[in-house]
Amino acid sequence: MSYHYLLDLALILLSTKLLGIATGKFQMPRVVGALLAGLILGPAVLNVLSETEFLTQLSELGVIVILFTAGMGTDLRELRSAGKAGFLVALCGVLVPMLMGTGFGALAGKLGWLPGNTFLENLFLGTVLTATSVSITVETLKELGRLDTKVGSTILAAALIDDVLGLIALTLVSSMAGGGDGLLLVLLKIVLFFVFAIAAACGGIWLFRLMIEKAHEKNLRRYPVFAFVLCLLLAYCAEEFFGVADIIGAFAAGLVVACTPKADYIRSKFEPLSYLLLTPVFFAGIGIKVELPRLTGTLAALSLSLLAVAILSKIIGCGLGARLCGFGGRERLQVGTGMACRGEVALIVANRGLSMGVLSQAIMTPVVITVVGCAVLTPILLKLAFHGQPEGSAAENDLAGRYHRAEQLEQVSDEMLRKRMK
Repeated sequence: MSYHYLLDLALILLSTKLLGIATGKFQMPRVVGALLAGLILGPAVLNVLSETEFLTQLSELGVIVILFTAGMGTDLRELRSAGKAGFLVALCGVLVPMLMGTGFGALAGKLGWLPGNTFLENLFLGTVLTATSVSITVETLKELGRLDTKVGSTILAAALIDDVLGLIALTLVSSMAGGGDGLLLVLLKIVLFFVFAIAAACGGIWLFRLMIEKAHEKNLRRYPVFAFVLCLLLAYCAEEFFGVADIIGAFAAGLVVACTPKADYIRSKFEPLSYLLLTPVFFAGIGIKVELPRLTGTLAALSLSLLAVAILSKIIGCGLGARLCGFGGRERLQVGTGMACRGEVALIVANRGLSMGVLSQAIMTPVVITVVGCAVLTPILLKLAFHGQPEGSAAENDLAGRYHRAEQLEQVSDEMLRKRMK
């Protein structure tokens, strides 16, 4: 058995912390520092760290916990009110990138950047651009103290709906290429998942309330364990049985916990785990996955152009959806910027197209550069989009402040327990 993973973890935690502090000095979100740490230490630059199965699985657990804690901290009334806006933002945020991505593919073919490309390849490229990775946006909004706002709730709702619409788009394009499940089967699985999620929510809330009624205050520490079990089960079922992203199952579990009286206590126990280990590994893991070949002038132009189309298409599309819902100009920009991030879903779609023979190998490097570029630029653009607006107090925006309040809550609970025992 090799213990090299311990050194990998030590390097990741140290580098993400130092670069996070450095980016914070330049008024940039600390998430950018974690992404740069993985990029610098990975194969793209220094090649000190490489992707391993352990780091991949730990990164996946990290994104699950990020969305789980986001679900626990979500105001359900705000999320419900954002439902219509979320749907319109997601719908426009899928259609516009698909159209712009398809058009860009056709233009790149005429310019000789993608020789011999077909309409189906261009359509698949547009499908790649429909995907939104909400994890980086969620972490950035938490850092900025904006997650529990109208804009934050709309982004969350839209990102979750976007995942479903993107899955439908992938199924349609794959069917045109002669592969994948039928559209009706995919739609049936999605409907069954939401039925399953609602049933699990009702059962989970009932179980938690029963536990709270029967248990004594001294058994408080059992709640985070049961909550995490629920999170992992819903994430597993979503991915394994229904073909829906595991992060949607994790977010649904977070919403279940948010409906219980112990939501704040449970969340306070997960935030240190996420902040100290899982979140740095996840964001560094994005950079570690990047392997860049030698860039030619044509490849650089194609990559930078695709990156620009990827960001602008989401800002335009999601901004249009936000406008239809009555959002102001600055809010439209914030929503569109928050939805601009791409992640592992875009890479999965691209790999699917490559394995089916629809996408050529020439487009894979630009797609990887686009994913990394969106991951680095989205937190910076979000910071600029919110610049100048009044912020919450430092304690509200600082993780340490939240941990301190959580510890105070636990101390109060322990004091109440001691008084009862006396």
